[in-house]
Amino acid sequence: MSDGNPRQGTPAGARRKDARRNQQTLLDAAAAVFVASGVDAPVREIAAQAGVGMGTIYRHFPTRADLIVAVYRHQIDSCAESGPALLAAEPTPYAALERWTDLFVDFLVTKHGLAAAMQSDNAGFEALHAHFLDALVPVCAELLTAATESGEIRADVDAYQLMRGIGNLCIGADSDPRYDARTLVALLTAGLRHT
Repeated sequence: MSDGNPRQGTPAGARRKDARRNQQTLLDAAAAVFVASGVDAPVREIAAQAGVGMGTIYRHFPTRADLIVAVYRHQIDSCAESGPALLAAEPTPYAALERWTDLFVDFLVTKHGLAAAMQSDNAGFEALHAHFLDALVPVCAELLTAATESGEIRADVDAYQLMRGIGNLCIGADSDPRYDARTLVALLTAGLRHT
């Protein structure tokens, strides 16, 4: 029996699930805007992409640094989750690796603004970098192992080295509209194949 409280009929778990979904939508929108326009993009652009008011964004993320760090963590987790999903969905392990490197490039382009946003928080930046390595190197290694075992790529490729190479190719992609890192990353990935 209800006592007139409108929230009484809604289980707390459902409210938490809705809040997580809303935050996920905000993070997806912010990531897309950051990839397209950089981390200095106006908050109103993120709000429009997410279909929410600016107040909603500030309620979840009081500062731009909070938003950037949350997007960074969200993208790490999404990139990590996508590896096994791509291996299951793509026709070949190499195709999964190619798709994953595209996602990784999007992530890295967004990441370049992170250092500036966290200038005064070296410990926080180092913790995020450790999370990045712990979450993504094993996923990249799994993709490489699958593509090696299928005979599609050479066997002497190290996940950390590949990720570092891709990262170096992405430097400057967020600030130079004439430079598309994807082109060079695609060449690097193609170079892994047996000839």
